Amino acid sequence: MTLILIAVEVFIAITQHDNILRYYGGDTIVVWAVYCLFQSISGGKNNHYAVHIGVMFFAFLVEFLQLIHFVDLIGLGDIQFFRILMGTSFAVEDLIAYAVGTVIACLGTFAYGKFIRKPE
Repeated sequence: MTLILIAVEVFIAITQHDNILRYYGGDTIVVWAVYCLFQSISGGKNNHYAVHIGVMFFAFLVEFLQLIHFVDLIGLGDIQFFRILMGTSFAVEDLIAYAVGTVIACLGTFAYGKFIRKPE
């Protein structure tokens, strides 16, 4: 799932320009990708809701680091890879997109646990 979400993110970045999907869809989906990556690495035995919230706060932290131009502060501003990885511009709308992505993910986790997963 992590690889699929990353592929979707790359597809959006390459093909979508100046539209709502580019600006907000990618930010909504990125919290899902980071959640899946974390759960994959950690074995998925963590409290899913706690991980969702933790990922959202991590996304908020990265966004606030953009506000203070962190990439430039640590001397990596001239390297395009790090400018793309960290981002360079703060936007409140991005915080909202991360929160919306987190709410959708939590609802999906709830629905999966309540209606889809077989009781043990």
